[in-house]
Amino acid sequence: MLDAVDRGLIHALSIDGRVAFSRVGTVLGVSTQTVARRYQRLRAEEGLRVVGLPDPDRTELTQWLVRLTAQPATARTLARSLARRSDTSWVKVTSGGTEIVVIVHAPAGAPALLNDIPRTASVTAVSAHFVLHTYLGGPTAWRGRLAALDDEQRKLLRPPDIVPGDEPLTRDDHAIIDALRHDGRLSNTDLAAATGLSAATVARRLGDLRGRGALFFDVEIDAARYGVTTQAFLWMAVAPAELDEVATALATHDELAVVAATTGPTNLIAHALCPDPPALHRYLTRRLGALPAIHTLHTAPVLETLKATGPINP
Repeated sequence: MLDAVDRGLIHALSIDGRVAFSRVGTVLGVSTQTVARRYQRLRAEEGLRVVGLPDPDRTELTQWLVRLTAQPATARTLARSLARRSDTSWVKVTSGGTEIVVIVHAPAGAPALLNDIPRTASVTAVSAHFVLHTYLGGPTAWRGRLAALDDEQRKLLRPPDIVPGDEPLTRDDHAIIDALRHDGRLSNTDLAAATGLSAATVARRLGDLRGRGALFFDVEIDAARYGVTTQAFLWMAVAPAELDEVATALATHDELAVVAATTGPTNLIAHALCPDPPALHRYLTRRLGALPAIHTLHTAPVLETLKATGPINP
């Protein structure tokens, strides 16, 4: 499990993925060297990673939730293959090892992945759900890792306010974001080497991307380090007239990391993180059960996460 300094550092990175370690040290009351050592240890031993991602609303790509049912003997092999693709994220094995849930980022229209799935007897069912609106997730982190710092500490770490803009991403912007997908804390010098741009151009473009909200940073770390042993996808059907109200309410629940409206027979998806199975049961029966607008609910336990938001590093 993580101690107070670890949790404070992860919370700080969730507020500002590129925050200076010296500032984190001041807020936590430890030295800059201690913060740097903790960060390197968490990277090496706990799989911590900061990744830079474009605002989904600023890209030409659409997001799809794809569910594949496969034979147990081949499901994990297929999941690993999907995780290696550049157009996927959040590849998870669910439902006793027979189902794979993956987010696919695709140009307008159906994702190319649907044409690439091997047509073998091992894949028994495929469904694709277009993500219409995200209520929780993306730039909004799971609250479970945002409880280490008080309001004053958060204020000291908060980056400058975003001034929204609608300028299209340039080729240089895409090059910078592609490098930050692998490591959101690359220095400007390393970003310049990775993109072929000058350090001055990188600094200017990076400041612009962050200033207008076109780029955000996510923190990847195993939720088990926060006492989570039970995860599940919740596929819900809600009356259209009540969908926005229900989704907005669910987005305030500490048990959920993602809430999104989708197409398909179930029009609301959520990702639940709970300490244990009894806690998930209580959440389903007491909190969701108190919302009569949810007409049907299918729960798919998550067994394994093969890929999170960032690409798999070679």
